[in-house]
Amino acid sequence: MHITQPLPPRLHLMSVEMRDRQAPLGSPSTDVGELDQRHLWHPFTQQRDWCREEPLVIERAEGAELVDSEGNRYIDGVSSLWCNVHGHRHPLIDQAVREQLDRVAHSTMLGLTHRGAAELAARLVDLAPPGLDRVFYSDSGSSATEVALKMAFQYWQQRGGQHRRRTSFVCLREAYHGDTLGAVSVGGIDPFHATYSPLLFQAHRVEPGDTGQLERVLDYHSEETAAVIIEPLVQGAAGMRVHPPGYLRQVRELTERHDVLLICDEVATGFGRTGTMFACEQERVAPDLLCLGKGLTGGYLPLAATLTTERVYEGFLGAPEEGRTFFHGHTFTGNPLACAAALANLDVFECEGTLVRLQPKIRLLGELLREVAMLPEVAEVRGRGFMAGIDLGEHDPALRLGHRVALEARQRGAIVRPLGDVVVLMPPLTIPKHDLQRLVEVVAASIKAASVSAYGEAPTAELAQAA
Repeated sequence: MHITQPLPPRLHLMSVEMRDRQAPLGSPSTDVGELDQRHLWHPFTQQRDWCREEPLVIERAEGAELVDSEGNRYIDGVSSLWCNVHGHRHPLIDQAVREQLDRVAHSTMLGLTHRGAAELAARLVDLAPPGLDRVFYSDSGSSATEVALKMAFQYWQQRGGQHRRRTSFVCLREAYHGDTLGAVSVGGIDPFHATYSPLLFQAHRVEPGDTGQLERVLDYHSEETAAVIIEPLVQGAAGMRVHPPGYLRQVRELTERHDVLLICDEVATGFGRTGTMFACEQERVAPDLLCLGKGLTGGYLPLAATLTTERVYEGFLGAPEEGRTFFHGHTFTGNPLACAAALANLDVFECEGTLVRLQPKIRLLGELLREVAMLPEVAEVRGRGFMAGIDLGEHDPALRLGHRVALEARQRGAIVRPLGDVVVLMPPLTIPKHDLQRLVEVVAASIKAASVSAYGEAPTAELAQAA
């Protein structure tokens, strides 16, 4: 006979409490917006303003669309922060994650390995520019760049002799490489980074596109420089600032001439965003370290990777007592679920011909944005591939014109997120052409409506800047 033992009083109370917390969304006991504004702290968000607005609660998604708790559909115009590649709920990626759940959800990479991590590393090496034969996993783009900076620094320290002087880095003005302190140290966006300046190490900053300035800095500082770090082709968080053709190639030549490592941060540009798998390919550049994130799992799970060369890797080899080990890692490094999603993501690229099918949509986006660039409210449209920024010009920050555009777009069925007063468009690579056209039409209408709400009439970008 099976006798059910009663729960201890504390466990019984906990079970009732947990049952109540798991009440269905929309029930009287669970108001998501109220719970959010009572307890959550959102990233890159002024909470005072957030708590004055009605939160948009996303409940599910399908393809290029997000669906809110009321059943309203929205085009995902920013790929859920630049990471979704093949659309939401792709059946092959869904299946891969479910199958991995039947095996193991997580095991550590410290002293152990697993099939997914090893196979994914091999696939990434095959896809990456030549010479990048080693893969180190982390869990975010910021972590991937932090890993690259620490690897570059420690590599030169372990070379010894005069190389120990190589303790600084060269980066671009208006760079963005993440939000951990090392990544912020080589960043250059004051609203994000200025507050933390007392905590940061110094870096030499050069003007994007100015190879002459970079050459002068390296001529003078190369013997104390560990690496140059760059976002290839496009500086995303700077407002989609596009580098001139040939600039990346020239940067690579200068770093080779001065024996300085080159770090390419492809967290945003990787996995098809500029039209090729990696932006580096377009100028036939193979860096010493390559940072990947965002689209690595197709936008499903947190996973990042730093790829490097055998030269750098071998600089860390030695007896345990020598202390040459790279002492860096995360609890969820190389998580099996994330690796399964990433492998399926790469399978989809291959079996669906994603990059080939993307090219006509890149041309269509360019044609649509040429019309947007003619709007009197628009100062400039910038972009490369499937990355675009619509610059509304300079306005009083209190107007929050970019935010007004995002709210207007939401009313019209699209989700966009601005960088200040630059409206970013980065939809999933697989967005249907008719949805791409509708997205741009929504954004154009939203720009006009936002300008009217801000000024009472639609001013030209030139007049706004003059004001």
